[in-house]
Amino acid sequence: MHTMRKLASLPSGRRAKWVVLALWVALLIPALMLAGKLGDVQENDNSAWLPGDAESTAVVERAEKFGSTDTVLALVVYDRPGGITSADMAKARADAAAFQDVEKVVGEPQGPLKSEDGKAIQTAVQVQKDKSGWAGINKVVDAITEVGKNGGVGEEEDTGGLGFHVTGPAGYAADSIKAFGGGGGLTAITAAVVVVILLLTYRSPVLPLLPLLTAGGALITSEAVIYLLAKNAGLVVNTQTSFILTVLVFGAATDYALLLTSRYREELRRHEDRHEAMAEALHRSGPAIIASAATVAVSLMLLMLATLNSTQGLGPACAIGILVGLLAMVTLMPALLVICDRWIFWPVKPAYGSAGATKEGIWTRVGNAVAGRPRIVWIGTALALGVMAIGAFGLKADGLSNTDQFTDKPQMAVGEEIKNRHFPAGSGDPVYVVAKAASAEQVRTALSGVPGVAEVSPPVVKGDEAMILGELADSPTSTTAMRTVERARTAVHTIDGADAQVGGNTAIMLDTREAATHDSKLIIPIVLVVVFLILALLLRAIVAPLLLMATVVLSFAAAMGVSSLVFNHVFHFAGADANFPLLTFVFLVALGIDYNIFLVTRVREVALLHGTRRGALTGLSTTGGVITSAGLVLAGTFAAMASLPLVFAAELGFAVAFGVLLDTMIVRSVLVTALTLDADRWMWWPSALFRRQLTPQQREKGTPDLEPAGATAGPSART
Repeated sequence: MHTMRKLASLPSGRRAKWVVLALWVALLIPALMLAGKLGDVQENDNSAWLPGDAESTAVVERAEKFGSTDTVLALVVYDRPGGITSADMAKARADAAAFQDVEKVVGEPQGPLKSEDGKAIQTAVQVQKDKSGWAGINKVVDAITEVGKNGGVGEEEDTGGLGFHVTGPAGYAADSIKAFGGGGGLTAITAAVVVVILLLTYRSPVLPLLPLLTAGGALITSEAVIYLLAKNAGLVVNTQTSFILTVLVFGAATDYALLLTSRYREELRRHEDRHEAMAEALHRSGPAIIASAATVAVSLMLLMLATLNSTQGLGPACAIGILVGLLAMVTLMPALLVICDRWIFWPVKPAYGSAGATKEGIWTRVGNAVAGRPRIVWIGTALALGVMAIGAFGLKADGLSNTDQFTDKPQMAVGEEIKNRHFPAGSGDPVYVVAKAASAEQVRTALSGVPGVAEVSPPVVKGDEAMILGELADSPTSTTAMRTVERARTAVHTIDGADAQVGGNTAIMLDTREAATHDSKLIIPIVLVVVFLILALLLRAIVAPLLLMATVVLSFAAAMGVSSLVFNHVFHFAGADANFPLLTFVFLVALGIDYNIFLVTRVREVALLHGTRRGALTGLSTTGGVITSAGLVLAGTFAAMASLPLVFAAELGFAVAFGVLLDTMIVRSVLVTALTLDADRWMWWPSALFRRQLTPQQREKGTPDLEPAGATAGPSART
């Protein structure tokens, strides 16, 4: 106990606080430079997200000898509802010649090709890919667009009113880069949300700056560490990782700051010396903050068990963000608070010896209401959450087509619709079949007989292997096309000795969906077991962890049910990414347990002195305000993801934000409190606390034999 107190006093020591500040400044200088390079190591190419044993990954490797994996296709589409004119065709031919002068455009464009209905033109352009897949493609597409919209026609005839769009895989990549390019805006919006909520919480114009600066420093340091791991240790990161990391670090780190600052303000009223007050605040709140961060970090690290590389890399990256945020909030934040002295709380500075708020708070009233009929309350609440969870059966998490992945309609989506109206839906983005050269014709015949394959090209042979391209009858990013790929694989896999494998963008999407489904079935049960073990060790009980886990799972199911209804009937989204349920589960379970840890550790602290009933009510009363504020911060930061024009971001942001609010407002305050009151001492079975029998008088006053080991007399030992 003495050692823990000594460690807690280090960041706030009279000299140590300046050392801590200097160390963080020295750390942030190189971290700022390294964090700016994170984009250089991102791998945004869809094939880079797949596991090495996926069939489409194997096709990418086998197809390298055919030169088909180094480029990405840009489809240039022109349209005129009244019919394409000769001037339009002349312009398309002039543009095709000009496209070859655009940097990273390789080979001669294919086309221009007029559609059968005479209302559209299509030109296929190959764009050189960088190692990271998407890097620079948006600039190439912008240059192609500049040529198409402003390039010389070489004809006197007017081509005004001719539509122009760049679609295909390159168009999708370019619009995705622009959508993710709002990351800087996302950071600003997230910071603004944090400031507003902290202003409302603290009612101080200056105090919110400290958590904001600390969280910002934690984000920069996290990005620097992740960059080093991605560059030197093979960690797979992408733009999706970056924006999730931003909201998670700001949200979680600010939560820890709220809990620490709340306890520090209490201790300033009990200690004249602010250094002693901070040491006591860290000693009292530190274990719960550390346990909560550890639970989240461990849960995220379990994503490393995923077969999908994007999910596998997201886990450690976000865990690093959580741990660096924790380190910043238990070192830099205490040092800054102590350096700034009590004036940082202006205009309501906590004076030594002053009393805290005596007015009965809303959470005290909620606790008293729940205490009247706890069993009826928890059964009714659980039933209501169960009804909300029914909507989860309508969740369509089987992947999104490229055109459905945006909340608005970018150039690529418009161009895709036009292309599909006037040209075969699968044109320009075929499936690739790689097989032994000796079986090439047999594979081609089998592929030609697959329903959904519109046309098959002659085999291209290199050495002992051949490549056959198959044009799909449906849009390559549609679920119908993915079913065609499944049929194609069944057809060619049965050819003895052919060693045939099916790949291409549609196959990559299919393998991504199947890998995400596998990951959910594997990781979700493991997360539940690991979090239960952490809670059991922390609370030294079995019943309490089981009940807490049940409430969090029920909260997750309710959040998914409501989210599904909103996605389908309010936002009218086409569906959800295949890994959406897993990511939402991990975030909600880990963060939901966070708040339960904050509450139940306080309940247990009081129960040691006054019994479980008093502990439940006092724990809710004393932590209700700060946990609610923490929940609002976290929900607000995830809701900020809606600023990105991406369906995945909007869905994940809404589901986590709603789930966090549901957990803090209903599950933690009502359901957990009612369960604790109803279970009473059985909550702590089989720990020593369970075996303690308290009389009503002991519960009211507490007794010396129930004083926890190491507690000191006086105000600082009280809750």
